[in-house]
Amino acid sequence: MSLIPAEDCTDMSEVRIAIDALDVQIVKLLAKRMRYIEAAARIKPDRDMVRDEARKAEVIANARAAAAEAGFPDALAAALFETLVEGSIAHEFKAFDER
Repeated sequence: MSLIPAEDCTDMSEVRIAIDALDVQIVKLLAKRMRYIEAAARIKPDRDMVRDEARKAEVIANARAAAAEAGFPDALAAALFETLVEGSIAHEFKAFDER
């Protein structure tokens, strides 16, 4: 299904259909991202390598830069990626411990 551009929407049903479709795409991308987190858990030789504060800061900075380029609110990008990275770290610890 092709999404109607936001600027061409004329009623709320069009807006909601587009948002719902985009949400599905976002979740699929997040799931794909999580497979890389699991790969990191498999590759890292030591559990103490799972939490990397410098890398966390880099990921959030990259997201904020991408947000600025895309016209997405900076504070929201920072908050979302803080939550995403912390959740990813927790998932990576779990995957590391299960190997």
